[in-house]
Amino acid sequence: MRVPTAISVEKRLAASPVPVPLSGKDLGAFRRALLRWYDHHRRDLPWRKTHDPYRIWLSEIMLQQTRVAAVLDHYRIFLERFPNVEALAAASEDAVLAAWSGLGYYRRARMLHQCAKELVEQHGGRFPQSAEVLRTLPGVGRYTAAAIASITFDEPIAVVDGNVERVLERLTGCDLKQPQTWQHAQSLLSASRPGDFNQSMMELGATVCLPRDPKCPTCPVRKWCVTQQSKITMERRASSPGGPPPTPSRQIKKEIWCELSQRDGHIRLVQRPRKSSLMPGMWELPPLSQKPHRTPLSAPWRTFRHSVTITNYTVHVRQSAAPTAKGKWIPVANIPHLPITGLTRKILKAASII
Repeated sequence: MRVPTAISVEKRLAASPVPVPLSGKDLGAFRRALLRWYDHHRRDLPWRKTHDPYRIWLSEIMLQQTRVAAVLDHYRIFLERFPNVEALAAASEDAVLAAWSGLGYYRRARMLHQCAKELVEQHGGRFPQSAEVLRTLPGVGRYTAAAIASITFDEPIAVVDGNVERVLERLTGCDLKQPQTWQHAQSLLSASRPGDFNQSMMELGATVCLPRDPKCPTCPVRKWCVTQQSKITMERRASSPGGPPPTPSRQIKKEIWCELSQRDGHIRLVQRPRKSSLMPGMWELPPLSQKPHRTPLSAPWRTFRHSVTITNYTVHVRQSAAPTAKGKWIPVANIPHLPITGLTRKILKAASII
């Protein structure tokens, strides 16, 4: 008798109709098992200790396409500078970008600032309590609106991010289309604890139901998982809610040179054009148009690796006592309040300047 392979089982599952969601006793048992696991094993994260919509909103925006470990310090510092939506709305864009510096995807910070202004001007500084109205705010999409509404206001509405999508596809053993994913998530939701349930689904995907090498033996809901029962390890999107990681063929490699000059407690920086398509208005080390010749005035080269979306940069930095590139002398003391690029922050930290 021919034994079916993992690939043949996976194809059969993907081709079969989407199973009917859990119901009755199974659904109740599934919810209890997942919430019990979450209560005992969830990570200790600062935004899980509050129901303040401002803090929940901030965490959700910061966590988009960014690892939790990278967000923690930025979240704390941002709240110290802008403790509430009124303070954020009253700040300048440069101040907001300075606090965001290092997180990348700076459009998020600009939309965050714009949203804060609208909340203050049109909603009296109060967050709408329904996902439907939250979605009308700048930079707030379906996922973010549902997360805020369920976690803060207990609205029984499900969320779907990359982690939840992966969990649902493995539970059903099917490659779900977007409407099916949201429908499944809503059908599983615990109406009595919607915020905790949504977070438990995301936590499960982030810590147990991993893209590669999932920890199936420790999964609290493995008995209801079609993929686990069929002994299939399915690889799904590996990083962010925005989609799968780019394949090597999509990666772009670039080599650039820039200049690091210091003088009397000042650093020479240049500001990117306000209309630039990438990081407009941000400050950075002056770029060099071509690889410079070594001179007695230039220190040895130092090389950094840096990635922005699908572009991998090799960045050569020349420390020069006699600057050759255009720029402006900026006091080192002012840099924490200046919107500098993540690459510039990396270089200045390596040089022990900040």
